[in-house]
Amino acid sequence: MASKQFDYIVIGSGTAGSVVAARLSETGKHSVCVLEAGPPDRNPFIHIPAGVMYTLQNPKINWLYTASGSEGTAGREITQPRGKTLGGSGSINGHIYSRGHRMDFDSWAQKGNHGWGYADVLPYFKRSENKIGAGDPEFHGRGGPFTVTDIDEKHPLCDAFIEGAQSIGIPHNPDYNGKTQEGIAYAQRSVHKGRRVSPARAFLHPAMARPNVEVMTNTHTQKIIIENKRATGVQIRRGGPSGNLELITANKEVILCAGAIASPQLLQLSGIGAPAHLQDIGVSVAHELPGVGENFRDHYSVRLMARIQKMQTFNERVRGVNLVKEVAKYALYRKGALALTPTLIYCFWKSDQSLEYSDIQLTFTPASYPQGLRTGLDRFPGATVACWQQRPESVGYIRAKSNNPFEYPEIQANFLAEEKDRQILLSAMRLSRQIMNSKPFSPYVVEETWPGISQQSGEELLQHARETGNTAYHPMGTCRMGPAGQTNTVVDDQLRVHGIDGLRVADASIMPMMPTANLNAGTLMIGEKASDMILGRTPLEASQL
Repeated sequence: MASKQFDYIVIGSGTAGSVVAARLSETGKHSVCVLEAGPPDRNPFIHIPAGVMYTLQNPKINWLYTASGSEGTAGREITQPRGKTLGGSGSINGHIYSRGHRMDFDSWAQKGNHGWGYADVLPYFKRSENKIGAGDPEFHGRGGPFTVTDIDEKHPLCDAFIEGAQSIGIPHNPDYNGKTQEGIAYAQRSVHKGRRVSPARAFLHPAMARPNVEVMTNTHTQKIIIENKRATGVQIRRGGPSGNLELITANKEVILCAGAIASPQLLQLSGIGAPAHLQDIGVSVAHELPGVGENFRDHYSVRLMARIQKMQTFNERVRGVNLVKEVAKYALYRKGALALTPTLIYCFWKSDQSLEYSDIQLTFTPASYPQGLRTGLDRFPGATVACWQQRPESVGYIRAKSNNPFEYPEIQANFLAEEKDRQILLSAMRLSRQIMNSKPFSPYVVEETWPGISQQSGEELLQHARETGNTAYHPMGTCRMGPAGQTNTVVDDQLRVHGIDGLRVADASIMPMMPTANLNAGTLMIGEKASDMILGRTPLEASQL
């Protein structure tokens, strides 16, 4: 096998991988190799905000995994999109920038992860961020590589939805990434001047101009080489299963940034995991670590939709002559419907008013989809509310099915397995209806089309959830961070794999518990913090907030 040597090998060019590669290479002292199974990020739909409708279905830039069915999904398999291009899922996601509640990170620290409390991670959120527009400097960064903006085109139906929420006691909170999370407002997003701000565009492409960085696309990492309990390199194939086998050596460390699905699978293929499982799939045990692939969580999203009157929605704006106008507007000015995110409004609220913090999340957009799927738009004016439980207790797993690195792993989220999850989701669905039936919003509603007002009982609504719910695209937790000896932990609070030298994991898989957020912002933070740990830098000074 041909062999190359680098100081650091970064597996995966997604959100965290892009940050890690950029930060490790910026001094020029270290050679960095980045391995990406997918192609370069040249697909034009990556960079057009409304192109999400296409990136979520394109197998050339999307792994399009399939999660197994369960009782919580009425036996349905669910497609699990993950990015397969430079920038990873940060190149195909819905552009939302949401960090989570301070309590999320404080709970990580309380589980024994020193340096991961909210005061510790806030400086890393700020370091990556370039917030344009309003934002308290105590909570927001200015001048970082990753630009975050506010939605610049307000929609009257969105305004009515916000007013409806306020009418039932939900406060308006224009900055859910600031001092408090609870409330409703237009979303913050990773879009600037009408184009996606992806991790690759913000971090990796500038790094690729440096002579000490090599990025290999269309390159599949088959296994991490473990010698005497140390990661020494990786085995790769370029160009698919029939490509040549090559070996790359890491003089310092291998950093696994392949995401919550691929990272545990690659550890298992490398002989790190539960011995019985590894033996079942024909992999020799290099190191016993039964937590690999466990602790899998994801947000389970359920949609309610309505037919709208007296108001134009995106359903009409992107059809026929109107679509021609929108394309022209985008081409000339980078404005209009094509420059907007798929979701415009975010709402964080409580299933029970006695709770101190929110536990449910709603999103709103003035568009609706046949059968609730983002594969097209209804042919009548419509609007959608999507809702989910913020901190699911149902836990699943990721397990390699064989020793073939090109075979997709088994994905089982066990959605709605816990009774608490079902009851909180039911509260979220009822809150969605309450806002749609509110005095400010209801004049625009002709009828609820999905699931329809005939579905009223708790069991009927839960059955709608089982039969139509979908991933919110937030998989995490499968290489859980925590002290050795705790249940299902894989890495320590320095992100080092327990029992293996020279190997770290830095992506959403290390999250011990689900944050009350989309995961891209948190994964940026993990990449920032990981790079300081790898280089042995003093951590950024903790916030006093």
